Amino acid sequence: MVDGHLVTAPKAPAGLYLVATPIGNLGDITLRALQTLAGVDVIACEDTRITRRLTERYGIAAELKPYHEHNAAIARPKILQRLAQGGSIALVSDAGTPLISDPGFKLVREACAAGHAVIALPGPSSVLTALSVAALPTDRFFFEGFLPPKETARRARLTELARIDATLVMFESGNRVQNTLRDLADLMGSREASICRELTKLHEEVRRATLTELARDAGALETRGEFVLVIGPPAADAQTMTADALDDLLRNTLAHHSVKDAVAHVVELSGRPRRTVYARALELAREVSAKEIIPKDGHGKD
Repeated sequence: MVDGHLVTAPKAPAGLYLVATPIGNLGDITLRALQTLAGVDVIACEDTRITRRLTERYGIAAELKPYHEHNAAIARPKILQRLAQGGSIALVSDAGTPLISDPGFKLVREACAAGHAVIALPGPSSVLTALSVAALPTDRFFFEGFLPPKETARRARLTELARIDATLVMFESGNRVQNTLRDLADLMGSREASICRELTKLHEEVRRATLTELARDAGALETRGEFVLVIGPPAADAQTMTADALDDLLRNTLAHHSVKDAVAHVVELSGRPRRTVYARALELAREVSAKEIIPKDGHGKD
């Protein structure tokens, strides 16, 4: 049912159909996706309640079966068996394009190995939507997915990502986004970035600024909803990093890493010679140690 008009969908030929569904606004579904969802034998979906909102909106009566990370080992053989019997099955995620930070990879691989037709229906993607509105370079980008939830692991991963010469795209949950922004600012400095919240939904919001500015204002950020973070690539003039910027980066990195690890990280980001960075790191580390042994009254220990 499209805009009050009843449309008859032909039965879909046998095969596994990877169908992109809206990331928020249900009007973003494609006509081809609607025709396929209405014509398959079964729709395999992460959460039947979420997919049912879409099928009911468009009057689609196909059978819904759950397929998610918790039941995949049991559900996958049944789907493959049905494909072997000539069935047509659509795979959808809760939102966006299947397999992008969603289950489905093993099913697609095994379906291909068994010789079944696998057909992709392009459509909504939060990754590409965020890239298109972030106002950052799009000629080369790296999609990270979700970062580790624990601070130590997250900072370690961000240290690795900081070395990639490309725009970075990552997902984050509302309860961690503020801490992640602070970690990003600590480890990547003042790169340009964009926070995309609730894309295509009623309360869509896009903030564009430097990571330093976004981290500074993180406390006032509305944390309800789904977030996509887009971080611009390292500056082309990274090798001319100012002395003040170098000190700021070293101080932030030394707060969480040994001198050896901090130096290796900062050399990568700054382009400065290792000897120069190492010497300055030792100076800053000594300054910190000196402050820690001076009492509040300003007098040193006897």
